[in-house]
Amino acid sequence: MPKIKIYTTPSCAYCRMAKEYFKKKNVEYQEFNVAEDVVAREELVKKSHQLGVPVIEIGKHVIVGFDRVAIDRALSSN
Repeated sequence: MPKIKIYTTPSCAYCRMAKEYFKKKNVEYQEFNVAEDVVAREELVKKSHQLGVPVIEIGKHVIVGFDRVAIDRALSSN
């Protein structure tokens, strides 16, 4: 299973949906709260070129937003 990172904020509904989706699929992930973590926020901008969340990194794939199809594709390709 590839290493999974999710960049979130506490008030983001799509972030919560993404985390629930991973839990439902029994997929472990590492969460970074970019509202509090400046270093994680800088990583987020470097990877996605924007400040929107969630940004999900699955192996070499970077997914902006909660996109089930893209998530499943990235999970199966790694």
